[in-house]
Amino acid sequence: MTTPVTIIGAGLGGLTLARVLHVHGIPAKVYEAEASPTARTQGGMLDIHDHNGQPALRAAGLFDQFLGLVHEGGEAIRVLDMQGSVLFDRSDDGAGKRPEVLRGRLRQILLDSLPAGTIEWGRKVTAARPLGAGRHELTFADGSTVTTGLLVGADGAWSRVRPLLSGAKPAYVGTVFVETYLFDSDERHPASAKAVGGGSMFALAPGKGIVAHREPDGVLHTYVQLNKAREWSDGIDFTDAGRATARVAEEFDGWAPELTALITDGETAPVLRILHALPAGHRWDRVPGVTLLGDAAHLTLPSGEGANLAMFDGAELGKAIAAHPDDVEAALTAYEDSLFPRSAEAAAEAADLLPLYLNDEAPQSLVDMFTGADPGDDQQRR
Repeated sequence: MTTPVTIIGAGLGGLTLARVLHVHGIPAKVYEAEASPTARTQGGMLDIHDHNGQPALRAAGLFDQFLGLVHEGGEAIRVLDMQGSVLFDRSDDGAGKRPEVLRGRLRQILLDSLPAGTIEWGRKVTAARPLGAGRHELTFADGSTVTTGLLVGADGAWSRVRPLLSGAKPAYVGTVFVETYLFDSDERHPASAKAVGGGSMFALAPGKGIVAHREPDGVLHTYVQLNKAREWSDGIDFTDAGRATARVAEEFDGWAPELTALITDGETAPVLRILHALPAGHRWDRVPGVTLLGDAAHLTLPSGEGANLAMFDGAELGKAIAAHPDDVEAALTAYEDSLFPRSAEAAAEAADLLPLYLNDEAPQSLVDMFTGADPGDDQQRR
């Protein structure tokens, strides 16, 4: 079986590509390893930027639906020290440049916008090999295969498609995140809810931080941030939720109780995220019939740009294919010529940002960043 545009991965980037192709009347098939759209939770809040994420949604014809998802007041920001003292508080709406939405709800409008049968779930790619003339064969976990006419790897950090183009592999960056949740926080966890405020809260110290976002319906989603050697996380059994929570909380001994409660009172098992990144400026030589988008192409440190860039990549690739319907290589060349410089710039910005959270001057370093720029143009990221 051969499909004209084959997309591996039903994340935001792959779905945006499929949708933009559909808008232009170009068929596509998406293969996703997860068993269903609800196989796992889809992460927390995303700030959708006016210079990349929002234009991508316009290209997909979904901007008005996106506006209906916006979490009002979610652009508020505050920075605290370890004792809970507020050092910076921006309670305005950020001029609408980075409205906040839940990732899962945004993904759902993309899923709903595609024709039935576009996505095949439970289709994990285990191997990809070139066949010549721009065609590739994909092998799935069940042993079945497909032959592609145009292959797009939108399959994230550990992409199975990337080796067709590049030998680069993600490397550990020296920081881990641990996610926890509190529910019905205004009623059940009022002190923590007050500390977090209406949007994003950054409580920081050198080498560590507690970052939390208020989500709809009183949910507080916390991302503990720690600069640690891999041996630290390798030495914690995260299948034992109680002990893992206690071990993470030890890192914040002496912090304000309304902050540590975001860890100790967590109502879900703590989830470890070990941060990796591809080399800055990652690129490849043109290989016929295949390209990458999103984290598969340019995995960086968390910066708030990841989802936005993935959607923008998808939209730009879709438009390039539509502009060159009879010349796949011209489309891919045009797409990659703009992809490489914008992803290199984003990687450089991300590399500068995370240290502001956790360097020896934290939290003052982050306060200085916010107060040194127009609040509407700040580099608020995550």
